[in-house]
Parts: sequence; C-alpha cells; structure tokens
Amino acid sequence: MTAVAIVVVTYNSQDCVGDLLDSLAECGADQIVVVDNGSSDETVRIVESHVGVHVIRSTNVGYAGGVNRGVRAAPDADAYLILNPDLVVHPGVVGALAAALAEPQVGLSVPLVLDSDGRRQDSLRREQSLLRAVGLNWTGLPLLSEYVKGDAEYSAPRDADWALGAAVMFSRECYEAIGEWDESFFLYSEETDFCLRARDAGWRTRFVPDAVVMHHGGGSGRNDATHVMQVVNRVRLYARRHSKPAGYTYLALNVLSELSWIARGQKQSRASVRGLLFPRTRPSELGCSQSLLPR
Repeated sequence: MTAVAIVVVTYNSQDCVGDLLDSLAECGADQIVVVDNGSSDETVRIVESHVGVHVIRSTNVGYAGGVNRGVRAAPDADAYLILNPDLVVHPGVVGALAAALAEPQVGLSVPLVLDSDGRRQDSLRREQSLLRAVGLNWTGLPLLSEYVKGDAEYSAPRDADWALGAAVMFSRECYEAIGEWDESFFLYSEETDFCLRARDAGWRTRFVPDAVVMHHGGGSGRNDATHVMQVVNRVRLYARRHSKPAGYTYLALNVLSELSWIARGQKQSRASVRGLLFPRTRPSELGCSQSLLPR
C-alpha cells in the first residue's frame, strides 16, 4: 500500500486552512505536514488545534521552499499530495490519486478542481508557446490556448503537460529523479517547472476526474507584488527553456497582453508591465532584477 504524506504550505491562511484540515480528518493519508511561511495571523494556532498535524514554522521561503521542507519532513512517504490551504478535499481523493501513480510512468496525478459554486475550473494546461502567448486563450484551440477547455476534456482520465498547482500528488521516485521544486521562483510557475521537468525525464502528469477538490481561491491573498511574480515568472520559465531571441519575443507578447488587461480595467497589470520592462521594480524575492530578460 502506498504511504502518502500531505503537505500544505500556509501564509496568513487563517480564513481557510481550518476548513481544509477538517476535510482531511479521514482522508487516508499517513501524515499531514503544514509548513507555515511566517504567518502573522492566527494560522499556526488554528493548525495546531487539529490533532495529528505536524507543523513546521518557517520564515517566508516561498511556495516551492515550503513544499521542499514538507517533503523533507516526511522521508518515509511513497507519495506526496501538495495542497493549497484554500481547498476543501472531497472523500476518496488520496486513494484515487495514489492509484493513478501506479500506472506506467505516471509521476504526478491531479484532481478535478471545482470553484466555490461547484463549477469546474480549467485546471489543466498546455506547455507555453509563442502562439499561446498572443492572448487568444478564449478560443480554446490547442494551438492558441494554454488552458485546456471543454467538458469533454475533463470527463475522463488523460495526460496533461502540466496542471494547476493547488492540488498535485507526485511519487517520491519522480521527485528524487528530477530534483526538488525550484525555489528561485518563490511563488508561481514552480509547479509548471516541476511538471515539465518531469515530462522531460519521461514522467507523465495524469488527470484523475474521480478525485475532486473545491478551490475557494485567494488563500494567501493577491496584490500587485504577487501579480508581478506570476507574470515575471511565466516569462522566466519560458526564457529558461528556450533561446534568448524566443525569450525576448515571449517577454514582448506578455507586455502586450498585460497592456490589454489594463485597457480592460485590470489595475494590477500596471505593476506587471513595470515589472517586465523595469527589472529593478520586480519583487526582491525573485532575485532577477539584473537584466530585462528574467532568468
């Protein structure tokens, strides 16, 4: 039987982490580890009030850093289920995801993700490309859309290039083969990088529709800085995997995309345009303020 450790990374998550831990009370996991990235609210107190949960207090080392610390705290596990604090897990998730890891070359498994109203989220993704960066995700066409859309695509098990990192299980064998989550991203794109590195090494990411989680969103808050991290890291990941000319082209396409969001009233995109064009305005946690093309 597969020994599964659940790892949750929290940061000022007092409004949601209790619901997650309540939903995990009889989930079938062998260990539950919560890595708290220096919360200043009541998150740690709420976590410690749940029996059987191991808490690791940390400074804010970012999401990938928290994941790696949680994995190291459960060295005897065969698989690790990473969960955002703003989830509620439906019964059977652990078993369904663990069973998928037993399939040939499956290194990661991901559930069906619902929003608070019970509507399916488009949680599966295709690899980044220049064509998929031109802003035509709404078409749903595979050549132009990074998002995998359509009810039919989520009705049966299938492989994906990568998936939303709110809930993902991976085997210890896969983790040890490709290495830890890349902490240089700090927040956002770390799950994309991990899935793509796994695929490069021959591992599959498997979608399991029988495993269901509800994602409330915003468990650690959104602001200008986190939006800049999301956009800059998207460019950063692409630049690391492609030539410098392709990286600059991808950067330019993302600037145009963010400008279009400004025109549609998205105020946070103003900060992301500054972050893309003026490296020194990028959050210091990313460590990529020395050059225009983030690497």
